[in-house]
Amino acid sequence: MRLQLRPPCTTRFLPRHSDHSQRHRVATQSVKRLRLTVTNSAVLHQSFESSVDGAVNSAKLGNKWMEYQGLYNWDGLLDPLDDTLRNEILRYGKFVEATYRSFDFDPDSSTYGDSKFSRKNLLNRSEIGYTGYELTSNLRATCGVGLGLPRWLDRAPAWMSTRSSWIGYVAVCQDKDEIARLGRRDVVIAFRGTATCMEWVENLRATLTSLVGSTNNGGGPMVESGFWSLYTSKLPTCPSLQEMVRAEIGSVIRSYGDEPISITITGHSLGAALATLAAYDIATTFDHAPMVTVVSFGGPRVGNTSFRCQMEKSGTKILRIVNSDDVITKVPGFVIDNNDVAVKTAGLPSWLRKRVEAMQLGYADVGQELRLSSRESPYLNKNDVVTCHDLQTYLHLVNGFVSSTCPFRATATRMLERQTTEKAFI
Repeated sequence: MRLQLRPPCTTRFLPRHSDHSQRHRVATQSVKRLRLTVTNSAVLHQSFESSVDGAVNSAKLGNKWMEYQGLYNWDGLLDPLDDTLRNEILRYGKFVEATYRSFDFDPDSSTYGDSKFSRKNLLNRSEIGYTGYELTSNLRATCGVGLGLPRWLDRAPAWMSTRSSWIGYVAVCQDKDEIARLGRRDVVIAFRGTATCMEWVENLRATLTSLVGSTNNGGGPMVESGFWSLYTSKLPTCPSLQEMVRAEIGSVIRSYGDEPISITITGHSLGAALATLAAYDIATTFDHAPMVTVVSFGGPRVGNTSFRCQMEKSGTKILRIVNSDDVITKVPGFVIDNNDVAVKTAGLPSWLRKRVEAMQLGYADVGQELRLSSRESPYLNKNDVVTCHDLQTYLHLVNGFVSSTCPFRATATRMLERQTTEKAFI
């Protein structure tokens, strides 16, 4: 038996030409060009930008907007992936893209750790295209581990000891046509991933800690210590991220509470974890809060089973986009009671399972999952850990995913047509 390789999809990534030889030549050149770019994470950012731009169109949601925000947990929309949902995921991914483009990564810059752009011009300067949204607030996160670090760190370069840095923003849809298309006024909270040394230190604090205000006798809601520290820590000159989120959302509710509102929190990597914490905080802080939805990309685990239950009770909807080849989605800790393909305690001796729980490393995944894989794309370097976790990889995989039986847009149309024919015959 001879194995036949499935060709990559040409419907979105390659131009159409009437001449077959010219079409083949363009396809070959395009594949070579893409394979060159994905070997470098920084270049990958630009590689799939045009394909994602082309994928995001303006389907009207109307009175079905709550369904696409997860009212029914995206039942029937994920496999196969509904095109309208695909475009909404990509649209929110571009808001996360703006956080990376705006952040000053240059340690020699006087504005290192801050946004390079003003609040008024951030979305335009980040070149993600017209959104119809306007920024209402910048957000900062503060590391809470400064007091426990060695004294010599005080003499280290400023970029190594920066405790508070710009982490994202809040934006409100103000365009009347976009509000009509969405079926409501949407509020976006977008978070970037890890960027500073101190944030990396917080990421390594993998043990669970009790949520403030919860009674924990071993079974209460608990979350990762470092993520919670970044969300709640503050400085004399800077409020905590939690305080900033609460203040801004309170202001939004007071301003637009008499009309349909949704709060969509999106983030990548560390930003995905902060998005989950912010969603929990909003849903449990405000009485009669608007519908809260999380769209996360490449997020690590956040809390234990009790935390997941509290999230479900709050009515918060979470859509986790996961790349099976991304190691960040498989940490921290161990999964206690679900069927995640990553490291889990099922099948371990009872004494070891108890040890995991005693060490406060027992986690549970939250929300609904859209599982993708870099291995299904002919354009990606499957062995590059950085590429597998890159936000642009996630947007590329979302753009190409069709269903579990056709994981990438390789002859997708023919496969779907064949499936429809087979169902009709049966």
